Amino acid sequence: MAELYFNPSCSKCRTAQALLADKGVEAEVVRYLDVPPTRQDLHRLMGMLGIDDPRAMMRTGEPVYAALGLDEASADELLDAITAHPILLERPIFVVGDRAVVARPPERLLELL
Repeated sequence: MAELYFNPSCSKCRTAQALLADKGVEAEVVRYLDVPPTRQDLHRLMGMLGIDDPRAMMRTGEPVYAALGLDEASADELLDAITAHPILLERPIFVVGDRAVVARPPERLLELL
């Protein structure tokens, strides 16, 4: 089963969704802004992305990142920030099986097909 972490107002997410449709790939759309990921979800994503630092899957340019002073935050603090402010999660993230990729640019999702 494939998943696409998706924000409908994001052009990169819409492009990723169109790429999947063009390839005939059905993916569950995860609207993470409507239902924020849990810490368990985020740990799972980090494992699939092969990262140790949550910043690798964060939108560090978001105003809330600066407003919360996350530059020096610990990994636990960053995960708490993402669950409280899901806009901080980078998008789109494409998941297939036990692997994931931050699809920026959207064509990166093709690596998992």
